[in-house]
Amino acid sequence: MFEIIKAAGWPIWPLLIASIIAVALIIERFVMLRKKKIIPRGLLEKVLAAHQRQGVTREMLASLDRDSPLGRVLAAGLRNVRSSRYVMKEAIEEAGREVTHDLERYLITLGTIATISPLMGLFGTVVGMIEIFGSQGPMGSNPQQLAHGISVALYNTGFGLVIAIPAMIFFRYFRGKVEHLVVEMEHQASKLVDVVHGERFDYSEPPPERS
Repeated sequence: MFEIIKAAGWPIWPLLIASIIAVALIIERFVMLRKKKIIPRGLLEKVLAAHQRQGVTREMLASLDRDSPLGRVLAAGLRNVRSSRYVMKEAIEEAGREVTHDLERYLITLGTIATISPLMGLFGTVVGMIEIFGSQGPMGSNPQQLAHGISVALYNTGFGLVIAIPAMIFFRYFRGKVEHLVVEMEHQASKLVDVVHGERFDYSEPPPERS
């Protein structure tokens, strides 16, 4: 591996740094965007059952805020439970925008790496081409410098593509996953509004039994 890096020349170092950042972001997003962490199973049903049993309390709201992104959205709605349906939905949408921003954290960085990696590889190619042309002199060519220039050009092009392709795939994957999670949270938040305002009573799961 060290020999490959040596053959690729100094332009490979920005690409290596970009690859390390991309791998770290991909792992971080896989950990943070787990559905059970974003939308805990049965949370809405527990919230509705607690609301019917004891109403909205500070302890409930604080617990929801700490629980998950969905909990934050539901807590925003419950803080305005005595307001009109419109005000309650506005509060939920505002919290939803904040949650969506958090879920999309680092995705712009990952997308940027996917976009600029081929350009950094192209820069290495240009450096290699300059070295190739520099190997030509009045007394003939320098075979060692010529070979090194070709290595710099090809390795950097290849590294740029190897980094960009997976980064773009995961960027698209995470964007789609965030969109799916946001739609699911919107659905559950709308159900909360409908139930609180007496327009629907639709548990997807039975509420927990009273102790």
